Amino acid sequence: MALPDILKNKLRLPVVGSPLFIISNPELVIAQCKAGVVGSFPALNARPKEKLEEWLIQITEELAAYDAANPDKPSAPFAVNQIVHRSNDRLQHDVELCVKYKVPIVITSLGARPEVFDAVHSYGGIVLHDIINNTHARKAIEKGADGLIAVAAGAGGHAGTTSPFALIQEIREWFDGPLLLSGSIASGQAVLASQVMGADLAYIGSAFIATEEANAQQAYKQMIVDSGAEDIVYSNLFTGVHGNYLKPSIENAGMDPNNLAEGNLKTMDFNSGADKPKSWKEIWGCGQGIGAVKSIGTAGDLVARLSDEYAAAQRAVAGNVPSLEAAE
Repeated sequence: MALPDILKNKLRLPVVGSPLFIISNPELVIAQCKAGVVGSFPALNARPKEKLEEWLIQITEELAAYDAANPDKPSAPFAVNQIVHRSNDRLQHDVELCVKYKVPIVITSLGARPEVFDAVHSYGGIVLHDIINNTHARKAIEKGADGLIAVAAGAGGHAGTTSPFALIQEIREWFDGPLLLSGSIASGQAVLASQVMGADLAYIGSAFIATEEANAQQAYKQMIVDSGAEDIVYSNLFTGVHGNYLKPSIENAGMDPNNLAEGNLKTMDFNSGADKPKSWKEIWGCGQGIGAVKSIGTAGDLVARLSDEYAAAQRAVAGNVPSLEAAE
């Protein structure tokens, strides 16, 4: 389970910050990378499409300047998420910019496209593809992806339903390349646990929403601090695809989170013509691990907490795992 050179010895903590729709912006990505974890953003967050080049220039130039000033503690690489579904009419434009600026890591979602993989490989970049089951994992690797992001039960947004134990186990039976785990990871202990299960890196999203750099409403950030796993609802009503959302945001939209219909709200009548709540902007995605998030701080503060917890967990495991002899 060796990491590719792009990631090897480049991280303070084995963590990739997941690309958050609307929320991830250059400020958050740069802060994550400076703190020593991979920062990422969806290409579609840059709107109109011409803004994507501005973002890539900002990120690459600021990180290059930081690295020049901190040669002993350089930044982590960054990643851009590409939605490769046929409905994305920006894909070619956005991939060409990734090639132009030699984006180190591209994260692909909603389909495995060999031509996208080839474009990223042309300049030495790597592609990580997110999946929710073992079948999709095999297809992605067969088509040329370098690594996998296993989106297990409890992840924010469009999450799967498979236990991380089962999903990682099945993938590791045949794949020894880069493997990331997503789902309820918001503490250093959970980061270490993901590695013990067989993942190389943890993939963390929801905890970064409650940071100062994130492009999220203050109420959204505070709701994450105030909520726990019991406040997460799994529903397909808001986009037509099942995902995890904050229960209080659903209540604030005038809906009963305990009695949600199945289907897609966009195609349904809602409150006799009243305005429908907007997914992501008003109905807020979030994963089940947020009980570990106790305050709003900078992305650097979050990485520092995770790092301290990770080191403490390593020490605890080394000193407290009972031996078979002791059990006898």
